[in-house]
Amino acid sequence: MPKSKKRNSRPAGGRQKTIQPFSDDDSSVETMSHCSSYSDTASFAEDVYFLSTGAEVDEEAAQEDFEFKLKGFIELTMDKSAKTRQAALEGLKSGLSSKILYDFIVERRITLTDSIERCLKKGKGEEQRVAAALACLLCCQLGSGMESEEVFRTLAPVLKSIISDRSANMSARQACASYLGLCCFIATDDIEDLYMTMECMENLFTKQYHAEGGTDNASALHIQALLSWALLLTICHSSEVKKKIDMHIHKLPRLLSCDDVNMRIAAGETLALLFELAREADAEFYYEDLEPLTETLKALATDCNKHRAKVDRRKQRSVFRDVLRAVEDGDFQSEVIRFGRERMQIDCWVKRLTYGVFKELFGSGMQFHLMTNGFLRSIFELGPPMLLDAAALKAMKVSRDERHMNNSAAFKARTKARSKLRDKRADVGEFF
Repeated sequence: MPKSKKRNSRPAGGRQKTIQPFSDDDSSVETMSHCSSYSDTASFAEDVYFLSTGAEVDEEAAQEDFEFKLKGFIELTMDKSAKTRQAALEGLKSGLSSKILYDFIVERRITLTDSIERCLKKGKGEEQRVAAALACLLCCQLGSGMESEEVFRTLAPVLKSIISDRSANMSARQACASYLGLCCFIATDDIEDLYMTMECMENLFTKQYHAEGGTDNASALHIQALLSWALLLTICHSSEVKKKIDMHIHKLPRLLSCDDVNMRIAAGETLALLFELAREADAEFYYEDLEPLTETLKALATDCNKHRAKVDRRKQRSVFRDVLRAVEDGDFQSEVIRFGRERMQIDCWVKRLTYGVFKELFGSGMQFHLMTNGFLRSIFELGPPMLLDAAALKAMKVSRDERHMNNSAAFKARTKARSKLRDKRADVGEFF
């Protein structure tokens, strides 16, 4: 009779092998899939207070379990496998973007910084991109102060090295350009660090001034550098702002003729920002070439060229209508951001740029951080965070049926609005 292949998993002698959580034995495909399951969690904040059924759980026990997972991810960032390190970085990124963890991070700040630096130097491509994002989230959690400034000064040389390395992965270079600017915006109080970072960005996007209007692999890098430079310009001294405006306001219109729609949009939004800052500094600000610039902006706001993709044309027209209003009349179409029981009004280009950068970083955790992150609230002048207990958070949570009804109503309204715009007889120039 053949022997059974099933064996008892318990070792002889009644002793069980003790396996530490996230040990080397777990650095396998099974562990990586386990890490991925953490990083795919939609909302870490809701898991702390509620189970999937909506029942309340012990907050302290949930917090311990949450921190245990994060400790495991920190250990796995030192793994030999690139896939394991990347999965661990994704897990940390998801956790830091969805919850306030100041006390946990302060105790492990140096370890986290070393792990990010190691992944930036040792990793490639996607791993470097996630590590750069994690560096930004680390600074956001620490806020403006000595701790985040030390993180910035440790990681800034590595980020600059990747940006300037032409052999590096392009997506990694783009991410490093974007997150280097944001880290500097958050962390640095040293004006020399600020100006050096801006100079690094200028050295990148000014190359596009001399391009012949075509699209190359570096244009996406130049876009991120331009947006980072514009973000840092908003925190410069007024004399430096005037100097930079005089240097670039006559050159930026060249980028409006680029083949890359994203470069045209980035240049247009930066121009609108420069005009806004210039008028704030000098109410009598006058731009000599205003007429040809407005003609160019009008052409982009009513672009109907068939050789361009319909999605690109629609996106471009929407942005350049706002840019044209800003350049011609100094107007801004404000919008209201709702989060919890609060409201925030985006009423200028500075706020619009700042909000867009942080929203891209936090993703679905943006609303949670607007409610609870004191540093982020100080940027948007929202005051100290409101004290909300589990019951208040549960009351604000929208049920699935209610969310479905709201989405259905919004879909119907959007369909009716678009059906009018799809009519070929609609007046394209109705905004002017």
